[in-house]
Formats: sequence, structure tokens, C-alpha cells
Amino acid sequence: MNKTQEQGLESINVGICGLGTVGGGVFNLLQGNAEVIAARARVPVVATHVGTRSDKPDYDLDSVQVSADIFDVVRDPDVHIVVELIGGTTVARELVEAALAAGKHVVTANKALIAEYGNELFALAQQHGVCVRFEAAVAGGIPIIKALREGLAGNRIQWLAGIINGTGNFILTEMRDKNREFADVLAEAQALGYAEADPTFDVEGIDAAHKLAILAAIAFGMPLQMASVYAEGIAKLTPRDVDYARELGYTIKHLGVARQSEAGVEMRVHPTLIPQRRLLANVDGVKNAVLVEGDAVGPTLYYGAGAGAAPTASAVVADIVDLARELSAGQVDRVAPLGFAPDAVQTLPLVPMAQVVTPWYLRMEAEDKPGVMSEVARIFSERGISIEGLIQKAPADGETRVPVVVLTNRTAQADIDSALQALEELDTIHGEIARIRVETLDG
Repeated sequence: MNKTQEQGLESINVGICGLGTVGGGVFNLLQGNAEVIAARARVPVVATHVGTRSDKPDYDLDSVQVSADIFDVVRDPDVHIVVELIGGTTVARELVEAALAAGKHVVTANKALIAEYGNELFALAQQHGVCVRFEAAVAGGIPIIKALREGLAGNRIQWLAGIINGTGNFILTEMRDKNREFADVLAEAQALGYAEADPTFDVEGIDAAHKLAILAAIAFGMPLQMASVYAEGIAKLTPRDVDYARELGYTIKHLGVARQSEAGVEMRVHPTLIPQRRLLANVDGVKNAVLVEGDAVGPTLYYGAGAGAAPTASAVVADIVDLARELSAGQVDRVAPLGFAPDAVQTLPLVPMAQVVTPWYLRMEAEDKPGVMSEVARIFSERGISIEGLIQKAPADGETRVPVVVLTNRTAQADIDSALQALEELDTIHGEIARIRVETLDG
């Protein structure tokens, strides 16, 4: 007889707050796979209380208590695990804090809540002897949190790079495969339900930054630092950049990168040229993938559905099963939220973006006349920037300007900023110079 049974608990009772797309998926999964979940948890896991404002939800709730006030779920003395799926960082934060203070474990898919308030919530959970689990907050159904926290526990994580926003990846895939403009594909993504009516979080990199803050904290054992993540979106990308990248042997992806070195930790989200031969370059559509480099294991890749009812519900239920298993074994808090003992989590120095070193893709409009390229080369040379690749097209009939694309060696952003300022001051260079970082993903 396990401890849960000894305490007289015949099941682990789950309260679900929010019965939208993901909440409904969690409810259906707990019901539909009840037998296999019970076998893995070693005790039945039952959704007993649902908080939802919907008068007629499309789910069989006859045997479930339903409350319009989601805080009733927290106040229910029979609920052992509270699942927060309402989103946002106001009411959701209040709900989670109330649940933890009431001694209830929490499972959430809310990346913004964890990225922005996770440090405080983890401390509150520790104070009350309960857990916060958040596998579904990053990359949907891909178990990347568990992989970093448990599967790679014997490694020093050197860097990770991920396609962690499906909307942006869908847009870039369509731009590459069908030579479409950003605005056109964004409108389709909204029509298909991949992008919100206000797509800012997706296309400006905020959603990916939330996820990267979480991944970096777990990878490097440091507090969550969402405010320190550099985020750059994809709205300025053009089909020309996509085509030139392909000509140079690269694919453009919106990438989240976290890297630890002697200089400190880099946390950045931005469009990135990736060599076409890399597996990440071939992750298309709304799929997500995260590549992790550990000192012992080397590179490992985690790929799958990054959003949607069923994949996200899969991750939520995995956390529920983990907690139920621990409760049934009488050994709660088997794994700390970040995978490190709380007193081992340490503040690490952050590398300013001006000091981040990568190769660069640059595209400019230049006058088609002698001496222009030598002047461009001089500006690069004065700053120690080498040109690794160059594309210069012949001018179209009647045109006096030509597009020039340059691929540089590894260069600090500060030096690129200086070079671009000097180039844009030339009378022979017109308009803003497009720039995109390059990642080779080989160290």
C-alpha cells in the first residue's frame, strides 16, 4: 500500500482553471487516457473541479464540479493539484499564489507568468512545501524542460538554440517556399488561427523571449531574467533576404539562443541565418525544435509540435502524472523547478549585445560605379571585419543601383554597428542596410 493510499486518498484530484483550447485538451486527455495515466501514476488521477465561465462547454462535465469563479477551484479542499490555464500575468498570478499559499501543487502552461514571476512563485512554493511545474510553457508537447532538468543533469550545458515560436516559423517557411511577403503570410497565419489578431508577441519575439528566459535559467542554473533577453522580430525580413540566404547556402529562422562562456551568458532572440545542412534549418511550418549542446553528450535535438490543444495538453498531463507519482510515493518535490538546489541557483554575468560575436549577413543598395566596393572594403578592414562571402548582381535595365550582399566573419555587434553607420553615410550607399546574424550551430 503506497502512502497516498495510507492517507486514505483513493485518487489524486485535479482542478482545472480555464476550459479553453488547452484546458479542454487536458480534461479530455485525463478522461480518455485515464487507465494508462493511473498505471503510470500508480494512483487514479481525476479531474474533479473545473473553473470556467462558459455556460455550455463542449465537454462531459456531469461528474465534475463546475465553478464560474476559478478561485473556487483553489478553495476546494478535495483538490490536490491546481492547473492554471487562463493565461496572462494578473489574475493568473493571483490564482497561482493563492493555490501555493493553500498548500496545493500547481501545473501551468503560462510561459509569461513563469518567465516574469517564476522566481517569486518558486520561492512561495518552497515556503509552503509544494511544487510548480511548467513543462507546457515551452515548446508545447516537446519535453524540453524535463530533458534539460533531468535527462541532461550530468552535463554542463554550453549552449542551446531553438525555434520556439510556431507562428514565426510558419511565416518564414511560407516566405522561403512560396516567395511571399511577410504581411501576406501573417494575414494567412491569423486566418488559420496560428497568429492572434494582435500578433506582436509572436512576430516581435516576445513569446520566444519568454521561453528562452526559462530555458536559459534551467540550462545554466541562474534566476529567471526575462528583462535581460534581447528580442528582435521578423517583420523587416523580405523575400530578397530569404533568396539571398539560400544562394549563400543558408536558411533564415527566428531563433532563440542562450550561450554560456567565460564572458558570461548570452540570451537573444532574432532572425538568424542557419546553414541549410543543419537539422534546425529543416524544421518547417508550425513545428518547434531545440538543439542543446552538453559537454558530455554533445548536441541533442528535440523536435515536435510546439502548440495546439493535444500537444500542449500532453505536456500539462505529464506534469500532473509526475506530481501524482510523487504524491503516491510520499516523495514530493523530487526535482527542483530549475533542476538545481535553490541555494545553488546563482546570478551569472550577462554579455551585453554590443559584445556578442557572430558572423553577419548584410544587404545594401549601392551605386553601380567604380570604387564603391573598395570603399566598402576599406570601412570593413578598418574595423577588422573580413568578408567571407559576397553577392553583387548586375543592375537591371535603366537602373544605376545594385543590391550587394556581404557575409562577414565573426564580428562583435559594436563593430558591425560602427561599420554600418559609416557605410550609410556614404553617398553611394542608399537606404537602411539590412543585417541578420548568422549561427553555424557547431560550437
